[in-house]
Amino acid sequence: MKYEFDLFVIGAGSGGVRAARMSAGFGAKVIIAENLYLGGTCVNAGCVPKKLFVYASHFAEDFEVAQNYGWHVDNSLFNWQSLVRNKNKEIERLNGIYKTILNSAGVKVVSGKAVIKNQHTISVGEQLFTAERILVATGSWPSIPDIPGQEYIISSNEAFHLDKLPERITIVGGGYIAVEFAGIFNGMGVDTTLMYRGPMFLRGFDEECRHFLSEEMRKKGIKIRFKENIISIVKSDSEYIAQTNKGSKLVTDLIMYATGRKPNLANMSIKKIGINVDDKGAIIVDDNYQTSIPSIYAIGDVTDRYNLTPVAITEGMTLAKKLFGNENVAVDYSNIPTCIFSQPNMGTVGLTEEQARAQYDNIDIYKSSFTPMKLSLTDSKEKTFMKMVVDKQRDRVLGVHMVGRDVGEMIQGIAIALKAGATKTQFNNTIGIHPTAAEEFVTMAGAGVNEMLLSG
Repeated sequence: MKYEFDLFVIGAGSGGVRAARMSAGFGAKVIIAENLYLGGTCVNAGCVPKKLFVYASHFAEDFEVAQNYGWHVDNSLFNWQSLVRNKNKEIERLNGIYKTILNSAGVKVVSGKAVIKNQHTISVGEQLFTAERILVATGSWPSIPDIPGQEYIISSNEAFHLDKLPERITIVGGGYIAVEFAGIFNGMGVDTTLMYRGPMFLRGFDEECRHFLSEEMRKKGIKIRFKENIISIVKSDSEYIAQTNKGSKLVTDLIMYATGRKPNLANMSIKKIGINVDDKGAIIVDDNYQTSIPSIYAIGDVTDRYNLTPVAITEGMTLAKKLFGNENVAVDYSNIPTCIFSQPNMGTVGLTEEQARAQYDNIDIYKSSFTPMKLSLTDSKEKTFMKMVVDKQRDRVLGVHMVGRDVGEMIQGIAIALKAGATKTQFNNTIGIHPTAAEEFVTMAGAGVNEMLLSG
């Protein structure tokens, strides 16, 4: 049977766009459908605007630090509307770039909700299309719990478009989105409370780093309430009253939930046509990203495996090579670097101490804590924490973790070293750049030992 297209991609986010563009580059006839915005969550309601907001929120602290270096910034006023307006302009620019990329690659772009009718047919509005293969790359969507007063809750989606900043905000959640937005709003002068039902946020990350970050966030004025959760919300005039499971009441101006995301598969007829999903509603795929229907594939957050933009991009690229490039390639999911843009940042690559102890008989832990050099002229109590996990028998570095400034810029390079199988001896034999925080990774002499001249 002859089909109109070789590949129909549903979802023009990072993974879908990469798969579409590369498949077209291999000579495939490709169409992509998007019903919301080009670039997906990352560009429009995720990584990009969030990082811009992180930058914006840090200026108040930077202005304060500047005074210790002889700079006096008078009349420093923050305008939320200006930030949102400029952020929107940047997002529009990026949307245009994505459109240009797709058009230049020869990919047909169609706007609207795509619904899979059968293994080779997709509808977008009144239009019907046929394709030899279909790729689902629709990402994820914020999940809000069903509690009394649910209608008063906002998610991270709405947080990027508030008409004005609240005086008080309560953020519920223990993942990186909740932690990052707590730092954002606190840095913008909002009285910020972070509430999480568990004993410590950022589950799955290095235990010591999690505790260290929580203390640093508290130093900056964020109120953190662990082992607590909201059970109901009522509105009173212009404020909200939240009742918690501990019997306390919290009065606030805005309540934001960042309690997880769910695969974005609403009204797509996934189950109806026989595509298998797990108990969380995520599409189940094999090692080739193939679903239970051989002609239909899925990548990225919709599979709920490694929900990171660079992972979705890599999966899209790999799938295109497999299907149309005649390349037998696979994604290596080990040692994926991650950075949480909290304040201060937390970055990690490789095994946590807890994971390493469970997998190896004998490990060494090297760690260091110090005052960042930039703050040495100030009264700031902020500290940086670095940690290295090493397999003692092979001398191989298993994991590197850090809480501090500009962590993402450092961990990316460290990730290359771990991917190459670097040993602690090779780290030791690398000459550091002085004075920098990064040089501590090549001068760590032992647990708790810190030889940096800039240490506090």
